[in-house]
Amino acid sequence: IVFTLADEGAPEIRLINRHQERADKVAADCGKPVRVVPWEQRGDALEGANLLVNCTSQGMIGQEPLDLPLDRLPQSAYVSDIIFNPLETPLLAAAKKRGNATVGGLGMLLHQGRPAFKAWFGVDPEVTPELRTIIEATL
Repeated sequence: IVFTLADEGAPEIRLINRHQERADKVAADCGKPVRVVPWEQRGDALEGANLLVNCTSQGMIGQEPLDLPLDRLPQSAYVSDIIFNPLETPLLAAAKKRGNATVGGLGMLLHQGRPAFKAWFGVDPEVTPELRTIIEATL
């Protein structure tokens, strides 16, 4: 996600990881515009952000919720969580409650599955609302 945001021209990416060395590695590999922010400053880093993306396992079924206060996040910011189980994580619920637009992780899962399905079975499936409904029923 960091590489794609940088590749698409994001002017600033604030990267926060529970493990500083992992964030430093991604920042070094990606270069500008990535700025590593210490985990302890995660809430402050939301000031003025346009997009928040949770790429941790926190909030997934069986995991602790993401410990991230949203009070500094602008209400105009989008909040995305790559987790798809549950469909609405505690982060997404909190963001929605305060008026942020949210995007869950199921769409990413479905679209990532397309190339794998094609590689295995030679068929390039279409991601449709019906497919999404079928997958949601299994979660």
